[in-house]
Amino acid sequence: MAEPALRFDDVTLAYDRHPAVHHLSGRIEPGALMAVVGPNGAGKSTLLKGIVGVMNPASGSIARGPSARRVAYLPQLAEIDRSFPMSVYDLVAMGLWGRIGLFGRIGRKEADRIAEALAAVGLSGFERRPIGTLSGGQMQRALFARLLLQDAELILLDEPFAAIDARTSADLLDLVRRWHGEKRTIVAVLHDMDLVRRAFPETLLIAREPVAWGETAAALAPENMLKARRMIEAFDPNAHACHRDAA
Repeated sequence: MAEPALRFDDVTLAYDRHPAVHHLSGRIEPGALMAVVGPNGAGKSTLLKGIVGVMNPASGSIARGPSARRVAYLPQLAEIDRSFPMSVYDLVAMGLWGRIGLFGRIGRKEADRIAEALAAVGLSGFERRPIGTLSGGQMQRALFARLLLQDAELILLDEPFAAIDARTSADLLDLVRRWHGEKRTIVAVLHDMDLVRRAFPETLLIAREPVAWGETAAALAPENMLKARRMIEAFDPNAHACHRDAA
């Protein structure tokens, strides 16, 4: 069996020892297109932060395989400080940092790549616009252009289609499909179940603990969705991180 892009071994992620995700084990294969879904407070965004390394597991481990050496992470749009005085061009150019360094020179080749990324997301001509003047959809297009330049093997998306217009959602979903066709591994936190069923072949349903993981239609079966909702309703947010018995 090929080495997975990601492997989770009894992972618990916690804030001040209060678990947000616990006892997650499994693997994501190279080239997977996987949705992560669950009720509010289920730990979906926390899981992405654990994968990218923003959070360290309280117990267990998350391992990346050789097919996921480079990682690109798109946080929720609401987490981006759009008051920072930065142009669209500079925001997108940040996608090159991994290759040219923070103070590397942007030459003709890099400038051409930035122009191509902006064109791919429909933002040609927006280069000098301050990011604070962009609509939500335009900002998300710019962030996807940055992802294009990162050229990562593993792409993590946190609510990439939330609070943007339908046209932008469709265009960005086309980019996700393009990445999937290039055999990149994509993990996306989503809340639109119709979109998940239509476009994502694999799904992890989580309610702080994994509820179902596998083929999307099976994972989103009504009994699983009900179980996830009841688990969140019954969860004690003040509980401490726990450990499985040796047995």
